[in-house]
Amino acid sequence: MNASKPLEVVVVMFDGGFSSTAVAPLEVFFAAGLLWNRLHGEPEQPRFHVRSASVDGRPVTSIYGLGLTPQCAIDEVGDADLILLTSPHQNAYEGIARKTSLMPWLRGSHERGSLVGGVCSGVALVAESGLLDGHSATTHWALANLFRERYPAVRWQAERIVTEDSGIVCAGGMYSSIDLSLYLVERLCGHEIALQCAKSLVVSLPRHLQSGYGVVPLSRPHRDERIKQAEQLIQGRFDRRDVSMEDVAEQLAMSPRNLLRRFKAATGHLPGEYLQLLRISAAKGLLESGRAPVQKVAESVGYDDVAFFRNLFKRHTGMTPADYRERFGPLTLDRGALGMEQVS
Repeated sequence: MNASKPLEVVVVMFDGGFSSTAVAPLEVFFAAGLLWNRLHGEPEQPRFHVRSASVDGRPVTSIYGLGLTPQCAIDEVGDADLILLTSPHQNAYEGIARKTSLMPWLRGSHERGSLVGGVCSGVALVAESGLLDGHSATTHWALANLFRERYPAVRWQAERIVTEDSGIVCAGGMYSSIDLSLYLVERLCGHEIALQCAKSLVVSLPRHLQSGYGVVPLSRPHRDERIKQAEQLIQGRFDRRDVSMEDVAEQLAMSPRNLLRRFKAATGHLPGEYLQLLRISAAKGLLESGRAPVQKVAESVGYDDVAFFRNLFKRHTGMTPADYRERFGPLTLDRGALGMEQVS
C-alpha cells in the first residue's frame, strides 16, 4: 500500500444495533498510522480514509438509545476498498434486504473489488446478499444455530473470532469488531502498523477463537425422545471415568450402532463428542468460580490424565485451563500494587 494514499473504508450503521460495532472500527482505522506517530512526535501517515454511512444518510439509533449521525448515504460512497456492515437489530435483516438498496449496492461493490465485511449480527446482512454462499463465516456464538438454519449455504465457523474467505471478512461478537479491524490493518498495512495501532489504543492484537466466551448449546433442538433420554443419562454421569455408551444403549434398549446413528442425527454430535462438551463446559464453570488446581479440575470432570485434559480444553476453547482462569476466573488483585494497605 502507498502510505501517501489512504485506503477508503466505509462503515455502514443501522438502527437497533450496538454502537460499538461501528465506533470501534472507525477509531481503529482512523488511528492506524496516525495516533502512534502523533504520540511519538513523528510525521502522521494515516493509512485509511474512514467514513460512516447509513443506507439513506439519516441518523441511526442504537438499541440503548445512543444516536449516531453518519457522514453520507451508501449511494454517495463511490468506490471503496473496504465496506464493513455493523450490527443491526436482530429482527431487521430481512426487512433491510427487501426494502432498501443495500443488497445490490453491496454486491456491486464486491464485484468492483471492495473487501466486504460484517460484525456480529451484521454478518447476516452479508449472508442475505448471497455473497457468503459456499464460503466460510463467523458470527456471535449465540446466533450461530439460528444462522445455520437461515443460511444453510454458508460454511459457519462460529468458534472463530475472525474469518476471511474470497474477499469477505466476518467477526464474531460485538467487541470482536476490534479484532477484525486490527486484523485488516495488519492484512492491508503490515504487522508493524497493526502493532503500533494496538499499542497506541492499549488493546491486544487479534484473538483467534471465541469458543471460550460462550456457552454454546450442546445440541440443536430435536424431537427424538429416546435421544433426549440418552442425553439425560450422559448428563447424569459425565464426571464418571467409566461412562460407557454401550451401557447407555442397553438402558434404552437400543443397539450401540443405532444409538450412534440416531444421536448424531438428532444432536449433531456423536455421543463421545457430546460427553466431551459436557465435561469442558463443567470445567469452565469450575475454573470461573474457584482456584482449584488444574489436576483437581480435570479429575472432577472425569479425566485422570491432566495433560490430555489440557490439550482437549485448549482444542475446544483456544486457551489452556490456566489461561482461561486468568481471563474469566475470580478476580484477585494485589492490594499493595494498587496502593491499598491491608487494614488489620
